[in-house]
Amino acid sequence: MSTESMPATAQKPDFHELARKIKHWGVELGFQRVGIADTYFSEHETHLLNWLREGRHGEMEYMARHGTKRSRPNGLMFGAIRIISARLDYWPPTGAAPHEVLNSPQLGYVSRYALGRDYHKLMRKRLQQLAERIQAQIGPFGYRAFADSAPVLEKAVATKAGLGWIGKHTNLLSRDAGSWFFLGELYTDLPLPIDKGTSSHCGTCRACIDACPTGAIVAPYQLDARRCISYLTIELRGSMPEDLRPLIGNRIYGCDDCQLVCPWNKFAHSSKLADFAVRHELDAPRLIDLFKWSEADFLNKTEGSAIRRIGYACWLRNIAVALGNTVTSSAVIEALCARADDRSELVREHVQWALKRHGIHN
Repeated sequence: MSTESMPATAQKPDFHELARKIKHWGVELGFQRVGIADTYFSEHETHLLNWLREGRHGEMEYMARHGTKRSRPNGLMFGAIRIISARLDYWPPTGAAPHEVLNSPQLGYVSRYALGRDYHKLMRKRLQQLAERIQAQIGPFGYRAFADSAPVLEKAVATKAGLGWIGKHTNLLSRDAGSWFFLGELYTDLPLPIDKGTSSHCGTCRACIDACPTGAIVAPYQLDARRCISYLTIELRGSMPEDLRPLIGNRIYGCDDCQLVCPWNKFAHSSKLADFAVRHELDAPRLIDLFKWSEADFLNKTEGSAIRRIGYACWLRNIAVALGNTVTSSAVIEALCARADDRSELVREHVQWALKRHGIHN
């Protein structure tokens, strides 16, 4: 990060031309689109605070702890007056069809964003490279790069930067790219011209609301994270609510259902980056095979993956729930019984629940 100011003797840049170059450089660095937003988010702040007040963030205590840092960029970078927002497509170019996996209860479904390499470092590296190009052009300036690594209202930023609109499922949507992409931001003190925001194009469609397995989209543009499968399998570290476990099906890391049914995703593009190619055949893994992984296997096969951050116990917890939801067989019962005395109380609890689902009461 550079926090220096431009020398007083430096010639004032043509910021309109600089903005044009920034967008061009962004595409050269692998981003599919780049836009520029201001730093005023009062409307979005009201929505955030109401969401927190209603407790819809569940056990994501950090959301409340960060408070208005998300909606007031100066709390993260003093002097920030513009935010450069960048989009990076992640849909893997190859892999099993999502619906085929979801309709095969013996398989485990992993959210498509997590099939390849963890995007955090990859995105931040490109944002840093973009900042270095700007610096080479105009000299030192103030900036900070973020890739889901700090309290940033990334979807609100992207909306103001013209990259899309927030859909009824609360994900960002683009008319020419759907929603299968990551977002990253470069906060800056440069007075760049801002882009025109994008209006909503969801219309009367409610496909995402109807498709949500657990009813987490409680109303258009309103998500209760406590019911969201992505929250339950990734963010939640404790026991899953029993009434929601049967609804999770075979989703063992995240959930894509609301995106899979979205009509705008017919315009989505596959990633051209090898980093987002499927690793370790996690696009259609057999649940029984995954449940046999040792902790060393888990650490080895999730190295460089977003999956690793949930930890081994939560990984087994998620698979146990999926095994409880699959078709009864001797192989499934044998796999569950093998972990009935697991060292983790969390795993043991979910294994016992799964066994009861198959008529086995210990």
